[in-house]
Amino acid sequence: MLLGYARISTEKQDLARQLDALAGAGVLPEHTYVDRKSGATTDREGLQQMLAYARPGDVIVVHTLDRLGRSVRDTLNMLHDLGERGIGLRNLADPIRVDTSDPDDPMAQLSVVVLALFAQMERTYMLERLTHAREVAAGAGKQVGRPRTVTDEQIRYATHLRDNEGMTLAQIAAETGIARTTLYRHLPARPEGAAPA
Repeated sequence: MLLGYARISTEKQDLARQLDALAGAGVLPEHTYVDRKSGATTDREGLQQMLAYARPGDVIVVHTLDRLGRSVRDTLNMLHDLGERGIGLRNLADPIRVDTSDPDDPMAQLSVVVLALFAQMERTYMLERLTHAREVAAGAGKQVGRPRTVTDEQIRYATHLRDNEGMTLAQIAAETGIARTTLYRHLPARPEGAAPA
């Protein structure tokens, strides 16, 4: 059985093109699942209903592979899971056509390998861009990573409470409203020879 899946990220987008393509590929409307939600999560009602309904021998049809997952890696993971269940996948409009409905078809296997290579390249280039962006930001004196949730003044006060008032971290957290994990991260080491409270 052919099962169709269509997704748009916002209400401003139009499903008609995807639905028309699925119908043209032979997918019946009653076997078409739709989501109006971002692809950043697989927790989508239409997708989950389709995956629960699909049986060995069924073929899931999508307009483009990005309708399924937010990245090539996500899509490859889903392809692998579907293959384990004996369920095929077919795309209609991507430059690289994928049709895993026949697991013995060498071209289907090749297309999946090509996608895997693109996924690895995508990850490698992404990591290189992130590293470069961090180096440029750090070189320009900009904050790298998550912004600090405490000020230098708050840390000085917390240090004073610990070293001069003998307060425990739990007491300091209650007094200042700073989370203990944040205190562990930001408090300087105790002075030489100072004993914990």
